[in-house]
Amino acid sequence: MIALDTWLLFAAACLALAVTPGPNLVYLVARTVAQGRRAGLVSLAGTASGFVFHVLAAALGLSALLAAVPYAYDAVRVAGAVYLAWLAWTTWKDAGKPAQEAVAPPVAARTLYRAGLTISLLNPKVALFQLALFPQFVDPSRGSVLAQSLVLGATQIAIVASFDALCVLAAADLKRRFTGASRWALWSKRLLAGVFGALAVRLVLESRR
Repeated sequence: MIALDTWLLFAAACLALAVTPGPNLVYLVARTVAQGRRAGLVSLAGTASGFVFHVLAAALGLSALLAAVPYAYDAVRVAGAVYLAWLAWTTWKDAGKPAQEAVAPPVAARTLYRAGLTISLLNPKVALFQLALFPQFVDPSRGSVLAQSLVLGATQIAIVASFDALCVLAAADLKRRFTGASRWALWSKRLLAGVFGALAVRLVLESRR
Protein backbone atom coordinates (compact mmCIF):
# COMPACT_ATOMS: atom_id res chain seq x y z
CA MET A 1 0.00 0.00 0.00
CA ILE A 2 1.01 3.64 -0.30
CA ALA A 3 3.70 4.85 2.13
CA LEU A 4 2.47 7.42 4.65
CA ASP A 5 4.97 10.09 3.59
CA THR A 6 3.96 9.63 -0.06
CA TRP A 7 0.28 9.92 0.84
CA LEU A 8 0.88 13.07 2.89
CA LEU A 9 2.82 14.63 0.02
CA PHE A 10 -0.01 13.77 -2.37
CA ALA A 11 -2.58 15.23 0.04
CA ALA A 12 -0.57 18.45 0.27
CA ALA A 13 -0.40 18.64 -3.52
CA CYS A 14 -4.16 18.12 -3.75
CA LEU A 15 -4.78 20.89 -1.21
CA ALA A 16 -2.57 23.26 -3.18
CA LEU A 17 -4.47 22.40 -6.35
CA ALA A 18 -7.85 22.76 -4.63
CA VAL A 19 -7.16 26.35 -3.57
CA THR A 20 -6.22 27.25 -7.14
CA PRO A 21 -9.51 28.27 -8.82
CA GLY A 22 -10.42 26.01 -11.73
CA PRO A 23 -13.50 25.82 -13.98
CA ASN A 24 -15.52 23.73 -11.51
CA LEU A 25 -14.90 26.05 -8.55
CA VAL A 26 -15.56 29.20 -10.57
CA TYR A 27 -18.82 27.68 -11.81
CA LEU A 28 -19.92 26.61 -8.32
CA VAL A 29 -19.29 30.04 -6.80
CA ALA A 30 -21.09 31.83 -9.64
CA ARG A 31 -24.05 29.43 -9.45
CA THR A 32 -24.30 29.93 -5.68
CA VAL A 33 -24.09 33.72 -5.92
CA ALA A 34 -26.84 33.69 -8.54
CA GLN A 35 -29.19 31.09 -7.06
CA GLY A 36 -28.26 30.35 -3.46
CA ARG A 37 -26.73 27.67 -1.25
CA ARG A 38 -29.05 24.87 -2.36
CA ALA A 39 -28.15 25.43 -6.00
CA GLY A 40 -24.45 25.50 -5.15
CA LEU A 41 -24.49 22.31 -3.10
CA VAL A 42 -26.55 20.36 -5.65
CA SER A 43 -24.21 21.60 -8.39
CA LEU A 44 -21.28 20.49 -6.24
CA ALA A 45 -22.75 16.98 -6.13
CA GLY A 46 -22.70 17.06 -9.93
CA THR A 47 -19.13 18.33 -10.32
CA ALA A 48 -17.93 15.87 -7.67
CA SER A 49 -19.61 12.99 -9.54
CA GLY A 50 -17.82 14.06 -12.70
CA PHE A 51 -14.57 14.17 -10.77
CA VAL A 52 -15.18 10.63 -9.52
CA PHE A 53 -15.60 9.53 -13.13
CA HIS A 54 -12.29 11.14 -14.13
CA VAL A 55 -10.50 9.53 -11.19
CA LEU A 56 -11.87 6.09 -12.04
CA ALA A 57 -11.00 6.60 -15.71
CA ALA A 58 -7.43 7.48 -14.79
CA ALA A 59 -7.15 4.55 -12.38
CA LEU A 60 -8.40 2.15 -15.07
CA GLY A 61 -6.28 3.72 -17.78
CA LEU A 62 -9.22 4.98 -19.83
CA SER A 63 -7.89 8.54 -19.84
CA ALA A 64 -5.01 7.32 -21.99
CA LEU A 65 -7.49 7.36 -24.88
CA LEU A 66 -7.73 11.15 -24.71
CA ALA A 67 -3.96 11.43 -24.59
CA ALA A 68 -3.41 9.04 -27.50
CA VAL A 69 -6.22 10.10 -29.84
CA PRO A 70 -6.23 13.84 -30.60
CA TYR A 71 -9.67 13.70 -32.21
CA ALA A 72 -11.18 12.23 -29.04
CA TYR A 73 -9.71 15.04 -26.95
CA ASP A 74 -10.91 17.69 -29.40
CA ALA A 75 -14.39 16.17 -29.59
CA VAL A 76 -14.81 16.33 -25.81
CA ARG A 77 -13.35 19.85 -25.69
CA VAL A 78 -15.65 21.21 -28.42
CA ALA A 79 -18.71 19.50 -26.94
CA GLY A 80 -17.94 21.12 -23.60
CA ALA A 81 -17.52 24.54 -25.18
CA VAL A 82 -20.82 24.26 -27.08
CA TYR A 83 -22.68 23.20 -23.93
CA LEU A 84 -21.22 26.06 -21.91
CA ALA A 85 -22.03 28.57 -24.64
CA TRP A 86 -25.63 27.36 -24.65
CA LEU A 87 -25.81 27.74 -20.85
CA ALA A 88 -24.36 31.25 -21.15
CA TRP A 89 -27.00 32.27 -23.69
CA THR A 90 -29.98 30.81 -21.82
CA THR A 91 -28.82 32.27 -18.47
CA TRP A 92 -28.24 35.73 -19.97
CA LYS A 93 -31.63 35.64 -21.67
CA ASP A 94 -33.30 34.61 -18.41
CA ALA A 95 -31.60 37.52 -16.60
CA GLY A 96 -33.18 39.94 -19.07
CA LYS A 97 -36.77 39.00 -18.23
CA PRO A 98 -39.02 41.73 -16.82
CA ALA A 99 -38.86 42.32 -13.09
CA GLN A 100 -42.24 40.67 -12.45
CA GLU A 101 -40.90 37.48 -14.02
CA ALA A 102 -37.66 37.55 -12.05
CA VAL A 103 -39.11 35.70 -9.06
CA ALA A 104 -39.01 32.20 -10.48
CA PRO A 105 -39.34 28.84 -8.75
CA PRO A 106 -36.05 27.19 -7.68
CA VAL A 107 -34.20 25.38 -10.43
CA ALA A 108 -34.92 21.64 -10.30
CA ALA A 109 -32.26 19.65 -8.44
CA ARG A 110 -31.83 17.28 -11.37
CA THR A 111 -31.15 20.24 -13.68
CA LEU A 112 -28.51 21.65 -11.33
CA TYR A 113 -26.92 18.25 -10.83
CA ARG A 114 -26.88 17.51 -14.55
CA ALA A 115 -25.26 20.86 -15.36
CA GLY A 116 -22.54 20.37 -12.76
CA LEU A 117 -21.89 16.81 -13.88
CA THR A 118 -21.74 17.77 -17.56
CA ILE A 119 -19.37 20.68 -16.98
CA SER A 120 -17.05 18.40 -15.01
CA LEU A 121 -17.19 15.53 -17.50
CA LEU A 122 -16.63 17.72 -20.56
CA ASN A 123 -13.32 19.10 -19.32
CA PRO A 124 -10.75 16.79 -20.94
CA LYS A 125 -7.83 18.42 -19.17
CA VAL A 126 -9.05 16.98 -15.87
CA ALA A 127 -8.72 13.47 -17.28
CA LEU A 128 -5.24 14.15 -18.65
CA PHE A 129 -4.19 15.75 -15.37
CA GLN A 130 -5.19 12.66 -13.40
CA LEU A 131 -3.31 10.47 -15.86
CA ALA A 132 -0.18 12.58 -15.37
CA LEU A 133 -0.50 12.95 -11.58
CA PHE A 134 -1.16 9.43 -10.32
CA PRO A 135 1.97 7.72 -11.72
CA GLN A 136 4.17 10.09 -9.70
CA PHE A 137 2.77 8.71 -6.44
CA VAL A 138 2.17 5.07 -7.35
CA ASP A 139 4.87 2.49 -6.60
CA PRO A 140 4.24 -0.92 -8.25
CA SER A 141 6.52 -2.55 -5.70
CA ARG A 142 4.07 -1.69 -2.92
CA GLY A 143 1.14 -3.67 -4.29
CA SER A 144 -1.77 -3.22 -6.66
CA VAL A 145 -1.42 -0.16 -8.87
CA LEU A 146 -5.22 0.02 -9.20
CA ALA A 147 -5.71 -0.06 -5.42
CA GLN A 148 -3.12 2.67 -4.91
CA SER A 149 -4.71 4.80 -7.64
CA LEU A 150 -8.13 4.43 -6.04
CA VAL A 151 -6.77 5.47 -2.62
CA LEU A 152 -5.14 8.53 -4.20
CA GLY A 153 -8.35 9.29 -6.09
CA ALA A 154 -10.49 9.05 -2.96
CA THR A 155 -8.07 11.36 -1.16
CA GLN A 156 -8.19 13.92 -3.93
CA ILE A 157 -11.98 13.80 -4.18
CA ALA A 158 -12.37 14.31 -0.41
CA ILE A 159 -10.00 17.29 -0.35
CA VAL A 160 -11.33 19.01 -3.46
CA ALA A 161 -15.00 18.44 -2.58
CA SER A 162 -14.47 19.71 0.98
CA PHE A 163 -12.77 22.89 -0.20
CA ASP A 164 -15.39 23.45 -2.89
CA ALA A 165 -18.13 23.04 -0.26
CA LEU A 166 -16.51 25.70 1.93
CA CYS A 167 -16.41 28.06 -1.06
CA VAL A 168 -20.07 27.37 -1.82
CA LEU A 169 -21.04 28.16 1.78
CA ALA A 170 -19.01 31.37 1.70
CA ALA A 171 -20.65 32.38 -1.59
CA ALA A 172 -24.08 31.59 -0.12
CA ASP A 173 -23.37 33.97 2.75
CA LEU A 174 -22.43 36.65 0.21
CA LYS A 175 -25.73 36.14 -1.59
CA ARG A 176 -27.65 36.32 1.69
CA ARG A 177 -26.03 39.65 2.54
CA PHE A 178 -26.82 41.22 -0.81
CA THR A 179 -30.14 39.61 -1.75
CA GLY A 180 -32.05 42.73 -0.84
CA ALA A 181 -29.80 44.99 -2.91
CA SER A 182 -31.27 46.61 -5.99
CA ARG A 183 -30.78 44.71 -9.25
CA TRP A 184 -28.92 41.86 -7.46
CA ALA A 185 -30.94 39.15 -9.24
CA LEU A 186 -30.19 40.67 -12.65
CA TRP A 187 -26.46 41.12 -12.20
CA SER A 188 -25.88 37.84 -10.36
CA LYS A 189 -27.44 35.96 -13.28
CA ARG A 190 -25.40 37.97 -15.75
CA LEU A 191 -22.30 37.07 -13.74
CA LEU A 192 -23.24 33.39 -14.02
CA ALA A 193 -23.81 33.79 -17.78
CA GLY A 194 -20.43 35.50 -18.09
CA VAL A 195 -18.72 32.64 -16.25
CA PHE A 196 -20.33 30.13 -18.61
CA GLY A 197 -19.19 32.17 -21.61
CA ALA A 198 -15.63 32.57 -20.30
CA LEU A 199 -15.33 28.83 -19.63
CA ALA A 200 -16.60 28.10 -23.15
CA VAL A 201 -13.96 30.41 -24.67
CA ARG A 202 -11.30 28.85 -22.46
CA LEU A 203 -12.16 25.38 -23.72
CA VAL A 204 -12.11 26.52 -27.34
CA LEU A 205 -8.72 28.22 -27.03
CA GLU A 206 -6.84 25.80 -24.80
CA SER A 207 -4.42 23.24 -26.18
CA ARG A 208 -3.57 19.74 -24.99
CA ARG A 209 -0.55 21.04 -23.08
